[in-house]
Amino acid sequence: MNQDLPKIHFWPNFMTAGNLYCGFYAMQLLLRDTERASDQAHNAIWCILIACLFDMLDGRIARAVGEESPFGREFDSLADIVSFGVAPALLMHYVVLDGMVTDRAGWFIAFFYVLCGAIRLARFNCLAASSEGKPSRDFTGCPIPAAAGVIASVTLLMIDPNPKAKQFLEIGPWRWVLPILMVLLSFLMVSTRSYPSFKGLSWRTKRSIPWFFAAIFLVALIVYKPYIMPAVLFVGYLFYGLVRPWVSRRWRREIEEDPDEPEEEETPSA
Repeated sequence: MNQDLPKIHFWPNFMTAGNLYCGFYAMQLLLRDTERASDQAHNAIWCILIACLFDMLDGRIARAVGEESPFGREFDSLADIVSFGVAPALLMHYVVLDGMVTDRAGWFIAFFYVLCGAIRLARFNCLAASSEGKPSRDFTGCPIPAAAGVIASVTLLMIDPNPKAKQFLEIGPWRWVLPILMVLLSFLMVSTRSYPSFKGLSWRTKRSIPWFFAAIFLVALIVYKPYIMPAVLFVGYLFYGLVRPWVSRRWRREIEEDPDEPEEEETPSA
């Protein structure tokens, strides 16, 4: 029996395809046999960070043009497990886990991260499919793109950005922070802690003058220290999710939404 094929909306899914391409290319870079290990790690990290940008754009575009669909949700999750699950796990195994006391320990940490990421995405799809009413503006558990962004951006800080020092991959004693961070992120992804989606922010969002100056400072930091900025954004988001239960409701609306919009009843999401 013939079944109706799902409609594929072009621009949101085109962004998702860009996300998938960046994740796949990052994996290809990490699997190459070359002497310039630091170059490989740098390029793979930037591919993962660009994939995060594509992931942000696909959802924004879908909501802006009213083209959210079950196909787009499933396609996005499949791309996410590659770009933000397998690719960061390979990155960590390439940078530090492969050099642990036992290879099995490093392999298990990498696999545990991928497993938790897959469980988180499956839970998200199940809750999204069964939810009724307006979707929540909160995520249940740390989103996998944010977890991948933390891993990639922190690793970027630890690798010497000097082109003359890129032949060998040397991180130093701080390298052991990365496996601990990866395990923490794995648990946060499958936790029930709420993280904001910032879906309430748009081009029409209004902010006070202090917020305007803070935005200018962030842009200046991007221009002056591009290697630092990704870590500021992703680690800041991770930390904000951890302290969010103790942030007042008024400040949460100021940070996460447009204060001029009325509050709405929402159903849980992941």
